[in-house]
Amino acid sequence: MFIVYILFSESTQKCYTGQTQNLENRLLEHNSGETPSIKHGIPWKLVWFAQVESRKEAMILEKKIKNKGAMRFIESKQN
Repeated sequence: MFIVYILFSESTQKCYTGQTQNLENRLLEHNSGETPSIKHGIPWKLVWFAQVESRKEAMILEKKIKNKGAMRFIESKQN
């Protein structure tokens, strides 16, 4: 199982989309500053996630979200 997730930073008003097999651990890594490119957005909050069967599916969904824009993707799921 893989998890595709969207995080949101109140301080930067930006989203981050990623994938992992261990969401809890990955969120801890992001919020401890282990990901230099998004360190400036700490604290990150989980706003959406989905489980998929394979890494291939996770990569396809992650790309779809990034192409559409994370907030637009979330809004389309709520309608």
